Formats: sequence, C-alpha cells, structure tokens
Amino acid sequence: MMVKAIQLQICGLVSQRWSWKPRTVSSLSSFSSIPYPNPYSKLLPITTVARWVRFVPFHASSSSLPSAGNVRNIKFCQWCGGSTKHDIPEGEERLRAICTVCGKIAYQNPKMVVGCLIEHDNKVLLCKRSIQPSHGLWTLPAGYLEIGESAVEGAIRETREEANADVEVISPFAQLDIPLIGQSYMIFLAKLKKHHFSPGPESSACQLFPLDDIPFNSLSFSSMVVTLSLYVEDIKAGKLKFHYGTINKRPGTSPSDIRAYTLDHHMHS
Repeated sequence: MMVKAIQLQICGLVSQRWSWKPRTVSSLSSFSSIPYPNPYSKLLPITTVARWVRFVPFHASSSSLPSAGNVRNIKFCQWCGGSTKHDIPEGEERLRAICTVCGKIAYQNPKMVVGCLIEHDNKVLLCKRSIQPSHGLWTLPAGYLEIGESAVEGAIRETREEANADVEVISPFAQLDIPLIGQSYMIFLAKLKKHHFSPGPESSACQLFPLDDIPFNSLSFSSMVVTLSLYVEDIKAGKLKFHYGTINKRPGTSPSDIRAYTLDHHMHS
C-alpha cells in the first residue's frame, strides 16, 4: 500500500502506523483518532470528537479479473537493443520479456496517477479534457506522478497544470488500483486557496458542479465515476471516509468505457 501513515478524522491528517492484514471479515485495521477542526463543517453538521476509525472490508462483486500486463509489447531490450523472448524466469511466476542477447529481464511496474477532488461552496471542480483519450469528457484534475515528487506534490502540480488552480491538500480520499491497465490512483481532498481557476493546455473548460449536477454520464474514466460516486455517498451520509478499492476493467474495453468495470476489495475508514 502506497500510504503507510494515514490517520483520518473526517478530513484531518496526521502520522500514524497502519498495520494491514490479509482481508478477512474479522481482520479490521484501526486508528487512534484525535480532534481536528472540520473543513467541511458547512456540509457535515457533525461535532468532531476523539474516536476510533476502523477499516471495513466490503465486496462490490463476487469475483475479480486477473491482471493482464502488456509484457508481449516489449520486443527489444532497453539496455542493448537485442530482441526479446517471453518466458517465465526460473524462480518466478510471471511472464517476462527476456533479452536473447544480454539476458537481462524487463520488469514492468504500475504507473501512479495523482489528483485532487476540490470542494468549493458545496461544489466540485471538474475539467473537460481537450486531449485524447476521452477528449471532451469531464475529469478531476489528475495525471501521472513524476520522478522526484511526492504524491501530494504531484496532485498539486497536476491541478495547477490542468485548471490553473492553486490548492491546499486536506487529506487523502481514495486509492484505486486498476490492474488491467497497470495504474494506481491516489486522489486527495483539496480546497482552493484563491477563487480562481481556468482551463490549462490539456483542458477546454473548468467548472464547479453542484453534487446533484455532476455529469456522471460524461465523465472521462471509470476511476472518476468511482471517486465521485464515493464522494457523493459520503457527503449525503454525513461522513467523509478514506476509500481503497480495485477497479477491474473488462478486457477489451476502452479507457472511455466508463461502465465496464467492477469495484472489488472495497475498504473504507
């Protein structure tokens, strides 16, 4: 798990060790919580008090799809340029691209996508994409994490690039893994430092949407559908949570096929 030190009190964030165990009904993670001012007090009429927060395992579907990487797309060695063969190295279990000249193995790792869910005056900020994939569809400001920056720094940078908005990150909201396409999303709750935003080079529009007007049928990716659905559910329930889940895309579907998924292994605080 990317985040090893999270403690949530509605939207408060302090360091606390998180001990995660294999998923069973009886194995629940706990946090010792302390009082924090609630930046969502206008939305959540709840008095913040010290309490224990538990991670609750939940199944959104009865089965999950196996990961299917793109190892066969690696035809040449990145070190010497030699051709590769595709085999399972001795002592391993996965198919790898192995150079037939120098013998080096190409290991592939998921990409981290970071972004911000920005709340302002009971509305959320979305950007309309001006690039492919999902041109013309709405998304939270988000993108790939760069080498040398933290997840928070990357989320702030992506928000500035896509929405010309300067934000303050409040807390993590959701980590969503998408094994089929090798991506892991980390979305943070954030607020505008100044009431200013405008489309960046990758956006054709930026707009604040009331929760009831979020364009769910015109969102860019399944990850956006899941994130915003969880957020709306939390707001209506009167309690913001931290969510973890696996989005299993159906093989052969496009990134813009936003309904072709199941949400598995859903846990929340």
